[in-house]
Amino acid sequence: VWSGVGTSYETNNNAMKTIERNTIFTNVAVTADYDVWWEGMTKESPKSLSTWNRQEWGPESISKAAHPNSRFCVPASQCPVMDPAWENPNGVPISGILFGGRRSQTVPLVFQARNWEHGVFVGSTMSSETTAAAAGRRGVLRADPFAMKPFCGYNMADYFSHWLSFQDRTEEDKLPKIFHVNWFKKDKNKFMWPGFGDNIRVIKWIFERCDQESTDTSNAVETPIGMMPKENALDVTGLDLPQEKMKKILTVDPHEYLQEVARCKEFYAQFGDKMPQALYSQLEGMQRRLTESADRLKALAKADA
Repeated sequence: VWSGVGTSYETNNNAMKTIERNTIFTNVAVTADYDVWWEGMTKESPKSLSTWNRQEWGPESISKAAHPNSRFCVPASQCPVMDPAWENPNGVPISGILFGGRRSQTVPLVFQARNWEHGVFVGSTMSSETTAAAAGRRGVLRADPFAMKPFCGYNMADYFSHWLSFQDRTEEDKLPKIFHVNWFKKDKNKFMWPGFGDNIRVIKWIFERCDQESTDTSNAVETPIGMMPKENALDVTGLDLPQEKMKKILTVDPHEYLQEVARCKEFYAQFGDKMPQALYSQLEGMQRRLTESADRLKALAKADA
């Protein structure tokens, strides 16, 4: 299931090719010849449409034609770049797992967990700002561990323990590497990262990291929250993205992140004795590293004064 609004042949060519047939659409507008349409799908809007709630619509209309939560549902097998082995009944090796949240502040573009346990911690502390896909006000920050809050049908602390158990079943180097991405960081209320097809630039770095040791610093740097791309490690060739903006996208502000620690402690507390101690230890470790980083920045500022 994908979100429709903003998707076009220009922004996501493969997605558009995927939905050319055998697709279910919801909350979209309908053209005069009974095709589907949503804002951003074409450079120019049709002259007349039937909106998602079946009202007449024209380019002069104030309201949107498609609902912000318009969606399309399609078999993944129709994606033109789907790996032919993706449904292999014998399974496929997994090199990496990507978690992602919608955060306008604080969380950088991408970082890598140090190891499996740290990766489970990253998944357990994920949060996102609500969108049209969730009931209630938009833009409200809520905990969404593993992006599973609406779907997990049992105690989430047991779910965390299940993830942690994999490190006891095999060797660490056989486990997938874990990453966190955030395409939605903003500056002056505008997205800093272009997103869509340009996300492949970040995924390229992730692929490279999957072939390296987690501690390899040839293209990554250690930060309080994990390993992040070194300066110039991301291929931004042809991208109109000033160096200063790139620096902001990849910044880890320890003072902002220490507020995350307080939020995570409150979230963990609701699980009582079921909460795995290993994740509390990871949280304490992050808090210590962030405090040390904040102290270093304070000392540098004092020295420059």
